[in-house]
Amino acid sequence: METHTKLLEESLLVIWNDRNAQSRLAAMTNIYAQDIHFYESDDREPVVGHEAINNLISVLQAQWPLDFKFALSQSFLKNHAVQHIAWTLGAPGAEPVASGMDIAVVEDDKIKSLYLFLDKP
Repeated sequence: METHTKLLEESLLVIWNDRNAQSRLAAMTNIYAQDIHFYESDDREPVVGHEAINNLISVLQAQWPLDFKFALSQSFLKNHAVQHIAWTLGAPGAEPVASGMDIAVVEDDKIKSLYLFLDKP
């Protein structure tokens, strides 16, 4: 079965850019498995489930200026059930304040596991 090729882009551009917690949760039901595991770093436990990820996004967005957005910095790649995107974060037209990549494992046309790799400043 062909995996949904835009899931990871939608995760970043639809969910992580949305500043409305309710619409983020609604989008998550179409993009993330109910028991999704988000691995923010190797030294932390995964964030599990829609509510926990939604709360994390709210906390992070509260630290950013309102014009900060994620943007793709490299074309989407996939290999079977594994997807990759590279991104930047910052104000449009300005130098990004962060960059990195996301790797996702897709099962049943939803992201089951999501791994963040943050570039070193």
